Amino acid sequence: MKLSEIKEILPRLENVEFQLENGTFVPEHFHVTEVGTVTKHFIDCGGTIRIEKVVNFQLWNANDFEHRLKPTKLLNIINLSEEKLGIDNDEIEVEYQNTTIGKFDLEFNGKNFVLKNKTTACLAQDACGIPVKKEKVNLSELSSAQTSCCTPNSGCC
Repeated sequence: MKLSEIKEILPRLENVEFQLENGTFVPEHFHVTEVGTVTKHFIDCGGTIRIEKVVNFQLWNANDFEHRLKPTKLLNIINLSEEKLGIDNDEIEVEYQNTTIGKFDLEFNGKNFVLKNKTTACLAQDACGIPVKKEKVNLSELSSAQTSCCTPNSGCC
């Protein structure tokens, strides 16, 4: 989800609720403690230099169980961040403390914001030596689907 998308959704909501992909909700007394830009400048295993940039939201649970972040407050935090930090309309990445700090993509299911699990991947698979997956073919289907190029008395053999 891009920053512009969350800004369009927030005014339509009564509450801001985050949910993990497994259905578990982030406790409703969470805080958004950071909104900013994270830039990752790196080289992949194939030698290509890359730059990735995301808008980062950090969610945090405190012991103030009466706290509730309203959509207008989050929208104000986003607008202030854009104004003061020059944040672009990049994809949002959410940091949330689970057993360790997790990084999540963000989606909206029509009611709640969903923290989608991120995975790692090789960006240079052609240079990495990872074998390409071969399509499995049933030999009985292969022989019946193809006709032989050599027929009796064709002179090809």
